[in-house]
Amino acid sequence: MSYALPVTRKEAVLQQLRTEIVNGKLTPGTVLKDAEVAARVGLSITPVREAIAQLAAEGLIDVAPNRTRHVTHVTRKNALDLIDVMALLNCAGFAWGVPHLTRVHLATLRRLYQEFAESLGNGDVITAAGVGAEFSSTVTGASGNRELQTHIDLVVARALRVLALTMDSQRWTIWLDGHRETLELLETDNRAGAVDRYRQTYADYRACVADLPFD
Repeated sequence: MSYALPVTRKEAVLQQLRTEIVNGKLTPGTVLKDAEVAARVGLSITPVREAIAQLAAEGLIDVAPNRTRHVTHVTRKNALDLIDVMALLNCAGFAWGVPHLTRVHLATLRRLYQEFAESLGNGDVITAAGVGAEFSSTVTGASGNRELQTHIDLVVARALRVLALTMDSQRWTIWLDGHRETLELLETDNRAGAVDRYRQTYADYRACVADLPFD
């Protein structure tokens, strides 16, 4: 998934807060107060309140019974639950999209893989995570099923947050190898093999995350 350039004040603060949560600048448990956030970003309270409501809908912010808003904690269980949901949605989209891939799609996937590898090489895991999501959404988009991509978009920010945790984990090698080998299979027209390899990447990633020190 790729985010468009902000065109409203709400979208500007939404993008900033989402990025700060995903990259860990706003740590789990951080309390978010409308007035304090508004003063920090230089905007009025209204777009800040709207952005925080959107982030709550995305699951990046929890709202307590007393209406206090804080950055959601990530536990091993909810990380694994999220991976299971993303695997279900993305693998379905991948399988549906693969039969419709054209040479233009393959060229786009090759470019995205190169950007992914370069971002990792530069230590920019936030960009790498976003490009990796775009790799998958390119194939899903080829299926023409916009409803599925809409559901993926609802949880992708939380998935990127899990990816950004413990940046020295071997999980990046899992995705790098998975995307490369999947793309090579697509380029040799082994489409069934590509779908199987893509599914295996999620299985390998889940096993890796299960061993990470969340709690």
